[in-house]
Amino acid sequence: MRYLLLAALAALSNLCHAQVTGVAFVHGTGSQTNAYADYWKPAFVDNVRGGLTTPANYVVINCDFTQYMWDSRASGCLATQLTNFINAKGITRLIVITHSNGGNVVRWIMSNPTYDSRYPNIISKIVRVNALAPSSAGTPLADAVLAGNVFETSLGWLLGYQNDAVRQQQVSWMAQYNAQNLYGTSGRPALPKTFRSVVGTDVDSAIWDSDSYCGGYAENVGLETTQWWLNSCSDGFLNCTSQSAAGTVWFQDKTRMAGAEPLSHNQSRRACFGLDTILRADMKS
Repeated sequence: MRYLLLAALAALSNLCHAQVTGVAFVHGTGSQTNAYADYWKPAFVDNVRGGLTTPANYVVINCDFTQYMWDSRASGCLATQLTNFINAKGITRLIVITHSNGGNVVRWIMSNPTYDSRYPNIISKIVRVNALAPSSAGTPLADAVLAGNVFETSLGWLLGYQNDAVRQQQVSWMAQYNAQNLYGTSGRPALPKTFRSVVGTDVDSAIWDSDSYCGGYAENVGLETTQWWLNSCSDGFLNCTSQSAAGTVWFQDKTRMAGAEPLSHNQSRRACFGLDTILRADMKS
């Protein structure tokens, strides 16, 4: 009996050692060629991946997310880069960290496994998706940009002007996609793997407040301006209801951030108020 127990423990030990965990950083709207430096910043990526047993097991995605989520330059590019990463590193457990519209591209893959032959293998490797301020139900600002009003000129840096990804994030369009093409929202089938959101609830941009400078002061000023067109609970780009529409809510910003600080839409992809440290700790679980 003792030998059988030892053999079982040895087998379990070998199985545990065979698990290889990796993390993928999936950016939001925009066409990226160096998202590590330009979208996330090294301080964020390097602290988060430092929580892995093997910190080198990470990939920063660079795709053209100005396209519709199903486009080969969007989800197709994401599938290519994730597959190459999984194969190169022997990843068996994949944690995905995504931001804003990147959550919709990831949900497209998870909701449509027969659309691309690579999708099932990617889905099988995913442990969970940590979606930072995902635009799961779209944003009224996308409607505003496409109407050609002030947002197009004053906040083009945020919305990417008039492209298909912005068009996709119109509130009525996302409602249709959620009802027909995507899983995870109310009344729809559950996503095959955990999809949990970090919700940004407010924007601070007081010139005398040092916290307002994290992620870029000018960007935070712009996001506080756009809050006039959003609900009182918003991160300056997305209403809290949109961020919470798919999967489950992991936490709202003020409940976990240092000093109970809010996360603007720009700050939720940066090393602000301990967000990166929370994500680092999650790499070990």
